[in-house]
Amino acid sequence: MKLKSILYSAFLVGMVGCADLDLNPLSEGSSEAWYSNATEVEMSVNDIFRSVFWQGYDDAWTDDFTNREALTPVTNATINGEWGTLNTVWANTYKVIARSNTLLLNMDKIQGTVPQATIDKYMGNAHFVRAAKYGELVFYFGDVIYSTDILSLEEAFTMGRTDKNTIKEAVYQDFDVAASLLPESYGSSENKLATKGAAYAMKARFAIQMGDFAIARDAAKACMDLGVHELYPIYEELFLTSTRNPSEVIFAMPRSRSLNVTWNVRNYLPRNVGGWGGAFAPSWDLLHAYLCTDGLPIDESPLYDPKNPFENRDPRCAATIVPFQSRHLNFTYQPHPDTTQVMNFNTGSYQTNNDTRSVAAFASFNGLLRKKGVDEDWLLNYQAENDEILMRYADVLLMYAEAKIELGEIDGSVHEAMNSVRARAYGVAVEQVTEYPAITSSDQAELRTILRTERRMEFGFEGVRYSDIIRWKIAEKVLNRDVYGMLDVAELKEKVIDQDLWFFPMTPEIDEDGVADLSPMYEAGLVKRLAIRQFEAPKQYLWPIPSKEILINSNLDQNPGY
Repeated sequence: MKLKSILYSAFLVGMVGCADLDLNPLSEGSSEAWYSNATEVEMSVNDIFRSVFWQGYDDAWTDDFTNREALTPVTNATINGEWGTLNTVWANTYKVIARSNTLLLNMDKIQGTVPQATIDKYMGNAHFVRAAKYGELVFYFGDVIYSTDILSLEEAFTMGRTDKNTIKEAVYQDFDVAASLLPESYGSSENKLATKGAAYAMKARFAIQMGDFAIARDAAKACMDLGVHELYPIYEELFLTSTRNPSEVIFAMPRSRSLNVTWNVRNYLPRNVGGWGGAFAPSWDLLHAYLCTDGLPIDESPLYDPKNPFENRDPRCAATIVPFQSRHLNFTYQPHPDTTQVMNFNTGSYQTNNDTRSVAAFASFNGLLRKKGVDEDWLLNYQAENDEILMRYADVLLMYAEAKIELGEIDGSVHEAMNSVRARAYGVAVEQVTEYPAITSSDQAELRTILRTERRMEFGFEGVRYSDIIRWKIAEKVLNRDVYGMLDVAELKEKVIDQDLWFFPMTPEIDEDGVADLSPMYEAGLVKRLAIRQFEAPKQYLWPIPSKEILINSNLDQNPGY
């Protein structure tokens, strides 16, 4: 029994409602003595919104991201039940579910001593968290262990998996309860937790992941009809640290240097400012996905010039990826190997360019750097305090449009939702249709392609792409295409620059999902293959149940193929 307890601790700790010391609030006592007053309950509610429980999807699992020549278990098809990330997701998700269950089952202790509106807020947040986290488990694993009770050790050891369709209905119900109890917003003195809009929006996300388009449509519309959220007027500014709590952000994890809650961003920063020069970089796949300013993909638009890939592109391209020869963090950014000196605007003079591989071998392997959200405050110990946005209004609008497209309900509201997002990117009002490439098509297949491309352009480097490629069932295509970058310097000069082919030697074809085929450039010997991506379908559309859970509990079966 001692061995069993050790091996099964990750699951038990969650389902029984305790936690290891690094996650357990030191001020919180046992559930028998706790929840006796509003202060204790509020502390417990705040606890279920700690960032450790809200990690989101990783861009490294997608085709939007490169880490030089490295891959992840998702992108090299080595994912298994021993993977540390998978085990952390399972354990922490069940921990926060257990805490939500415990909260809901102890609310009677403060009945009559706390205003009902306060109790409703507490309960609404607990229902919201339970819904969001069971939804996350179903998305990752399919059928999972489901309980709304506080379980004993013996019960936890013997529970089997519940059909995901049963859990799905419970998730929808929890979101509905949360929406009925939560406020539309919080006062200036209150902790900013989940809101009514967040419950509707997260319900829409889960429903669209499950292919329940009518439910997704209605949940997104309910969020829109609140009239609380709106698009922030300037796309690029939305992601900066200085833009705090805009109405577009529906749900986020706050970060703050004063509270020592930051994230390390050195991998994203140029080498000229002491960063690691694109160790974590946007992929060429992502760069090629941005439309031109005429609304056409690069293989159809006469505006696209592969030698100047940032010109005449959707503004979100230059807002997400640093354009060549532009001023970035007070340096000129230019990865061209002949550019060995660049302007340092801090000193007003030229200096050695550490962001080209002819000077620094570990400068960005594909020449690209992230720009979205990057600001000078990132240079303070290479730590950033930008809030982690988990849901924003643009996603609600595009989920509404997608659900309507998939249901065959193509009407003016679909164009209005999609064009609102696109017009904001161009900095104009939605009705100024001559100032941006307004979407007018009513063809379902064409709109599906446009919608998928719009999502990719809008949400680059926001942790959205993984959910999209899994639910669209295109991961087997995009993650079986290799990662490419620039040739080594000598070959680059000989085969590309000397032939006047900088930056891209040819224009790739873009398919119906907005995905570029970069292989012809490699086959022509004009680019370097950095890594061979692999994705095994249908197996990898679900993650495996952690191996230690299968080992301990004979009532748990593994997902197919693992």
